[in-house]
Amino acid sequence: MKRRDFIQLAGLSAGAMALPFSGFAQEVDIAHMLTPLLDTAKKKQLADVALNTAKGLGASYTDVRIGRYLNQFVTTREKKVLGVTNTESFGVGIRVIANGTWGFAASNNVTPDGIKRTTEKAVAIAKANSKFQKDPVKLATTPSYGEVSWKTPIVKNGFEVPVKEKVDLLLAANAKALEKGASFVNSIMFLVNEQKYFASSEGSYIDQDVHRTWPNFQVSMVDRQSGQFKTRAAFSAPVGMGYEYLDGRSEDKIQGPGGIILYNKSYDMIEDATMAAEQAKQMIAAKSVEPGKYDLMLEPSHLWLTIHESVGHPTELDRVLGYEANFAGTSFLTLDKWQSKKFKFGSDIVNFMADKTQVGSLGNVGYDDEGVKCKSWELIKDGVLVNYQAIRDQVNIIGQKESHGCCYSQSWSDVQFQRMANVSLQPGRQPLTPDQMVAGIEKGIYIVKDGSFSIDQQRYNFQFGGVLFFEIKNGKIEGMLKDVAYQANTNEFWNSCTQICDERDYRLNGAFNDGKGQPSQSNAVSHGSATARFNGVNVINTGRTI
Repeated sequence: MKRRDFIQLAGLSAGAMALPFSGFAQEVDIAHMLTPLLDTAKKKQLADVALNTAKGLGASYTDVRIGRYLNQFVTTREKKVLGVTNTESFGVGIRVIANGTWGFAASNNVTPDGIKRTTEKAVAIAKANSKFQKDPVKLATTPSYGEVSWKTPIVKNGFEVPVKEKVDLLLAANAKALEKGASFVNSIMFLVNEQKYFASSEGSYIDQDVHRTWPNFQVSMVDRQSGQFKTRAAFSAPVGMGYEYLDGRSEDKIQGPGGIILYNKSYDMIEDATMAAEQAKQMIAAKSVEPGKYDLMLEPSHLWLTIHESVGHPTELDRVLGYEANFAGTSFLTLDKWQSKKFKFGSDIVNFMADKTQVGSLGNVGYDDEGVKCKSWELIKDGVLVNYQAIRDQVNIIGQKESHGCCYSQSWSDVQFQRMANVSLQPGRQPLTPDQMVAGIEKGIYIVKDGSFSIDQQRYNFQFGGVLFFEIKNGKIEGMLKDVAYQANTNEFWNSCTQICDERDYRLNGAFNDGKGQPSQSNAVSHGSATARFNGVNVINTGRTI
């Protein structure tokens, strides 16, 4: 197992008990550790306490987030259950503008008295900070939505599914992999439910119920004679769906080049684990790649990560402005490139949309965490940089009047800030299947599933690996390769994109754990694409030593 994969799986399990509870100012009241189940009317009454208190203390703007965050982790290894962990976090975060400056405080004492004290702290922090504020905060206007609600359109609530059913599924998948000769198998079921209530001094009262699901595994095969080992990760995607994602419907399966089975809107974990063990054997026996220039054919379960790192992060406006550099650096997409209205980020067929409304995606919500109704918008149009990702106190910098609706906080106890929306490569406009794409390639590599990566602090120069690599010769898949990674810079890479399959091949993938900020926060985000071709990309052999 790769170190990155081990850390990801182990961290989700072992770190489940260390979910975020930090805030700029936070009370700890043991008497209120048990969550009261509040109806919408009660939440509104509590929110109004904060709104009225802040107004009385001179705040010009206030928003309140009452949140109940549930997580469940079911983890197994081979024939054993390693653990079942349920976590719950409940509290209130209050953000204000006083004297033109932000202030924030949070508490798990969700009572009128607790909220009043927390609001007083937030206002006091804002007024203290205002001594150092050069320019007042400017918020883009947003409508007052009144009392509204939104729910992830799930069919089956994973938290209502018996733990035994989840354990049985994970162990059945493990058993199939072991039956096919796997040396080790780790599997996990990760469920998230965010129950978020937002209220603002502008008149919005928004109740949301957000669900996310992620089944995952790592199947490792060891060749004890040679000492080699390979790991094949699950082809599942983390999704903004309920437990129905585990249905494994046949109509949601895609037969990809090389005989692999890929998944779209539902997932068959047992089938995938069986296939993973067989492919792990093939990965060990695969031919080591010859370095050189290749036409790359990148499948969506791989391409999402390249999109995330080379498109998603550099189009975040706070990174462009240098306000943010944690976890992903700043950005080479500086304002002068956008202002020119002609910077060629990619080839003419490259179009990227940011979207918080796509059903089934991790970032899909009705309203963001500062009460803005979510939408989609263009980032790259016909290869040209046309916009960024920005929130209410940023859009004025780029001369826009409306927030993009991409503000998020990982919990009630953390202040909300600009986070990545779903950023997706739009499908090709001409009919094209992956098999047809293969037929047009003389010397190439078809890459499936994300692997290791490295990218510089301006999101420009990069190297990406993968999991499965298939050699393409004279329009045909010739067999499996190993030790493959490609290198490029973001600009030349996206300008080398010559073909994108049509919407029939479009799929989502993504991450539960996109880190940003200090103190750090984690965001869930999806990236969609169809299989895409990139010509003349430099490929290195990662198995060779100098």
